[in-house]
Amino acid sequence: MTFLPCSSGVFRRTNLPPMEIQLVLTVIFVVVSATVAADYVRPLPRKALQFPWDLKPASYPQQVHISLAGDKHMRVTWITDDDSSPSIVEYGTIPGRYDNLAEGESNSYSYLLYSSGKIHHTVIGPLEDNTVYFYRCGGEGPEFQLKTPPAQLPITFAVAGDLGQTGWTKSTLDHIGQCKYDVHLLPGDLSYADYIQHRWDTFGKLVEPLASTRPWMVTQGNHEKESIPLIKDGFESYNARWKMPFEESGSSSNLYYSFEVAGAHFIMLGSYADYDKYSDQYRWLKMDLSKVDRKRTPWLIVLFHVPWYNSNKAHQGEGSDMMEVMEPLLYAANVDLVLAGHVHAYERSKRVHNGRSDPCGAVHITIGDGGNREGLASRYINPQPEWSAFREASFGHGELKIVNSTHAFWSWHRNDDDEPVKSDDIWITSLVNSGCVEQKRHELRNLHMIP
Repeated sequence: MTFLPCSSGVFRRTNLPPMEIQLVLTVIFVVVSATVAADYVRPLPRKALQFPWDLKPASYPQQVHISLAGDKHMRVTWITDDDSSPSIVEYGTIPGRYDNLAEGESNSYSYLLYSSGKIHHTVIGPLEDNTVYFYRCGGEGPEFQLKTPPAQLPITFAVAGDLGQTGWTKSTLDHIGQCKYDVHLLPGDLSYADYIQHRWDTFGKLVEPLASTRPWMVTQGNHEKESIPLIKDGFESYNARWKMPFEESGSSSNLYYSFEVAGAHFIMLGSYADYDKYSDQYRWLKMDLSKVDRKRTPWLIVLFHVPWYNSNKAHQGEGSDMMEVMEPLLYAANVDLVLAGHVHAYERSKRVHNGRSDPCGAVHITIGDGGNREGLASRYINPQPEWSAFREASFGHGELKIVNSTHAFWSWHRNDDDEPVKSDDIWITSLVNSGCVEQKRHELRNLHMIP
């Protein structure tokens, strides 16, 4: 005698033959699975967040964020409304006790009728690895604390692009805050200020709780451009507020740079900076790739804003020109992973090169689903391309844990009813110990990247 489940959740007896019982159970499983899947409805855009009036003293630091600034150094950035505030950072490893002091630089900018506060950039260090530091900006105001990344693997990165300032942005930031990560990676489109400059200030306040505690490494997107023909060049606000270690990496522009942390070399490229073969960015990329030591940094990861591999109907083909010029360089250098934004959805490719799967190509991930006000890009090209492994139009964030020199674990966490639900994951094996390295030596020579 066998028992089958009733709709009420209670079991009843049955005398059905075993084969028919198996069929009934299969049907029940399929129906239940379909019902659970159907329960998930793609979220609609949420309203822009409202920010209360801030009545802090003009000399108090605001919009504090940190970024890596070369080996064992960190750049602390903040804004004050008082032009006389000093660009100093006091710091130490004991709360309230600051054994070290560093002085930096400051700048400001005007944009039509808007004038920014005083923007401070101060590099502190050398710092111990994997250590909590307590610091104070400008000699007054609250104490902040940061944690430096580890010197060796494992290391964890949080990844989210196209953030903006909506209710979904807040959900994404809340979920990232629950992740035990060491560095945040942002492939473009930060504040969605779009010429309205005070939105840069509200964005800085929104991300301060996270960005003041872990380094945020960012690159520019189209919403950072804010150019006005004959009046304003592009990226003035972005460059003034989010200074990255371009000088430390030999770049001439804040729009593209590189950095190393633990066992990974990161290259942040500019989708909106010149990238043809005669451009400064192209020459810098070749130089930077030629200096990568895969024994010291076995992982090679690239970020930029506009994806090269995209099966969403949104922004289709916009990255093709950059891909045509730069993909041969990344392929020859055995780049492991490419992270992009711009398309407001999630997509992960197989290892791919030149438009098709290639075991020696990079894994491309589009993660422009941080929560912006423009909503999701929900229309995909069908059938799904052979190189596309997983795609979904939902808000969310990614986590990359590089475990050792050969293996990393990637996971994507969908914002489902304000809870981070892991919806895609994969183990990625570095190309450093594969046969691809030796196979591509002739390509490196052809590109004049090795003698």
